[in-house]
Amino acid sequence: MSNLPSINDSPVFVGKLTNGDDFHCNSCLTNHNLPTPTAIGLQPYAGRGKITFVNEIFAAAVRRFDAENSRDPNLENGRPRELLYAERLTSWVVKLCPAASVPLRLAARCQHICRWESPRENYPMTRAGYLQWRAELKKFHAVKSGAILREVGYDDDTIRRVQELNLKKNFPADRECCVLEDALCLVFLEFQFAPLAAKSDPDKMINALRKSWAKMTEAARTEALQLNFGEREKKLIACALQSNSASFS
Repeated sequence: MSNLPSINDSPVFVGKLTNGDDFHCNSCLTNHNLPTPTAIGLQPYAGRGKITFVNEIFAAAVRRFDAENSRDPNLENGRPRELLYAERLTSWVVKLCPAASVPLRLAARCQHICRWESPRENYPMTRAGYLQWRAELKKFHAVKSGAILREVGYDDDTIRRVQELNLKKNFPADRECCVLEDALCLVFLEFQFAPLAAKSDPDKMINALRKSWAKMTEAARTEALQLNFGEREKKLIACALQSNSASFS
C-alpha cells in the first residue's frame, strides 16, 4: 500500500464516462472537501499504469441495482431508460468528485431505481399531485435501495446514509447531497433539457432552469456551461441567467 501513489499527487482512475473516457480529476477534493478513496475503504490495485478502486460488496450492490433497472420497459437509445439514467448519474458524480464515498456512489446508482413502477399518471395532474408524486417517489426509491443493500450485506449505517442521500436530507448543508444534486441537474441539462424544451412553454423552461441553477454549485455551473447545447437551448439558458424579468420572446 505505501508504495502506491496518493490521489493528491498523481492521476487516479476511478471510473468511466458513458462515452468510455477515463476520469483523472482531483479537483473534487477542494470543491467539496470529501475523503479520498482509501479513506472510505475502497481497495486499490495497480492496472494499466493507474490505480483503480474496487470493493466486492459495492460491486454486488451495483449489479443488483442495474438488474432491477434493466427491467424498465421504457427504452432510450435501445436500452432500459432507468439503467441508462443510473449510468449517467454515476458518471457525473464520479466526474464531479472522483473521491466520492461509497454511500454517495451507491445513492447515485439507485437514485431513480424502478421509477417506472410509480408513474406520474397515477397522481392528480395538478401542482399538488406533482409534489405528492415526487415526495412518495423519494421514499419508494429509498425503501427499494435499502432492501437491496441489506440483501448484499451492507451495515445499517451505510444503508441509512444512502437513504439520506436518496431523500436529499440536509440539502444544501450536506456536501455529498450537493454533489448528488449537481449530478442530477447536469444529467437533466445534458440529456433531458433539449427534448423537454422542444415541447414546453419557453417561460416555464426558463423558470425551471433558474430553479436548477440556484441549487447547483459553482463547479457544476462551470460544467453546465461547457455542455453542447443547440441554439434554442442556449437562448433559454441565457434568458434564465439574466434578470428575473427576462423572457424568451
